[in-house]
Amino acid sequence: MGLLDRLSAALAPAADDDQLVAAAPAQRVRTILRRFWPFARPFRRRWLLGLLLAAALPAVEAVEIWLFKSVVDDVLVPADLAALWPLAAAMASLALAGALLSFGDEYIATWVGERFTVAVRAAVFDHLQRLEPDALDRRRHGDVLSRLSGDLHAIETLLLSALAEAVQAAARLLFFVAALFVLSWKLALVSLIVVPPLWFAARHFGRLARRAARERRRRSGTVNTVLEEALANSALVQAANAQAHEQARLRREAEGASEAELAGTRIAGLFAPVINLIELLGAIVIIALGTWALSSGDLTLGGLLAFLAYLSQLYRPLRDLTRLYTSVFEATAGAERVMELLDTQPRVVERPGAHDLVRAAGRLELRGVHFAYDRLALADASLVVPPGRFVALTGASGAGKSTVAKLAVRFLDPDAGTVHLDGHDVRDLTLQSLRRNVALLLQDAPLLDGTIADNVAYGHSDATDADVRRALAVTGLDLDPATPVGQKGRALSGGQRRRVAMARALLQDAPVLILDEPTAGLDPDAARELIAPLRAIARDRATLLITHDPVLAEAADEVIVLDGGRVQCMATR
Repeated sequence: MGLLDRLSAALAPAADDDQLVAAAPAQRVRTILRRFWPFARPFRRRWLLGLLLAAALPAVEAVEIWLFKSVVDDVLVPADLAALWPLAAAMASLALAGALLSFGDEYIATWVGERFTVAVRAAVFDHLQRLEPDALDRRRHGDVLSRLSGDLHAIETLLLSALAEAVQAAARLLFFVAALFVLSWKLALVSLIVVPPLWFAARHFGRLARRAARERRRRSGTVNTVLEEALANSALVQAANAQAHEQARLRREAEGASEAELAGTRIAGLFAPVINLIELLGAIVIIALGTWALSSGDLTLGGLLAFLAYLSQLYRPLRDLTRLYTSVFEATAGAERVMELLDTQPRVVERPGAHDLVRAAGRLELRGVHFAYDRLALADASLVVPPGRFVALTGASGAGKSTVAKLAVRFLDPDAGTVHLDGHDVRDLTLQSLRRNVALLLQDAPLLDGTIADNVAYGHSDATDADVRRALAVTGLDLDPATPVGQKGRALSGGQRRRVAMARALLQDAPVLILDEPTAGLDPDAARELIAPLRAIARDRATLLITHDPVLAEAADEVIVLDGGRVQCMATR
């Protein structure tokens, strides 16, 4: 087995690779450029200016080397010190011009690159926020974060930085090749013999580099996934004495990432000496032929030295282009992962012409709704929550209760049947107006790291401190609104977290309120303490209480029982 074959085999996934994060579908570079160019279009004028500066810099370098030829031939060989001063002044001017061009090129490239990255990240983040929560929950969050960070920078490298490097390398080739032909067209032709082997090497190593880059990107997302899951569930890990299991899982994935990194390093490490050897052979040939040209009078000493200087600088862009060939493949691997996110289509979208419902009266209705995940969740389910009524929806776990809540706020759409608000099919309403009129208190009462006041006012930028305090007073929470809640609300008790979430729902002042298992995880005493606040926030609005707690259901005006996704009975008080 040859060396390249062994490198290729090293990039194959291990037999025990559990594929925590699957590889993204391969994409053509042209497809990637077409997909992301619109994000760079607003900055194209500055970007083009940066390209001009990048192309002008090699011209300055070419003139500097030509001045070096003049120093040798007109100052050193004849020992004429008087001829040095004008040449020195010209060289100093060129050095200043080169510094200004280099600064301008770097600054503009960074300015455009950062704004491009911000624009793409904002677009991807916006797209993810439009996906239904279930779609996000099916993804490894650590991997998503990896795609929103390192992989996004890969797109900037591919679309902007790589092209700028290519333009500068092409300009350097143009100016230096022209200078070589002016000095000696015969030697110039000979110097170009290294181009075909360099290109051949770049093509073969580039294929392996692309596979290595894809595996490195995938493995990076895998490691982040393990870290995020273990740290986010540290209490579970410790309670289950699963630290060793998580450590082993991290070690396995980290070793896989390390192997992928080493495979890429082996490819790059082999590629560099191959390129160096090709360049060295070309330089030896030129030195031999140049010495002959010097002895025959075809070249001056300054001309030969300038030729060798141009040649060394000529190999630099050739090296840059071959390196760029492989780095483009690496950047492509990151771009493919971001595109895979963007290509995930939301199941819930606004219909064309969806209208805005300003303020609903508050009649929520399901008509013959069917919905299935991998199993049937709802079957011909029909129910009504009239304005001002407190309706409890009960049933065993898996009966379809939480699915009703998701359908009401359009986290999901029914497979058949319809959901109505004030007689409007919710699919005919804008998502913003629907969710403005239907408040949802989620089962786990999620809180953000901040104060109680921050969480109560979340999503209500116009809420005043007095509004927050009034909402908290209704729920009976006796903590200072400035109290920090901790990450995910862990500084509060379960009952306190529920009351903060209730205050947030109350502040929304929606005509329809859905309470999804508001006492889940609470002890009976804590659950009973929430009944009064629940009735307080449910007053004068249509309220759907989803619960399996019979004590809590007794507080409702009407009880609907779901069994196996079907409405079995209703009881009105």
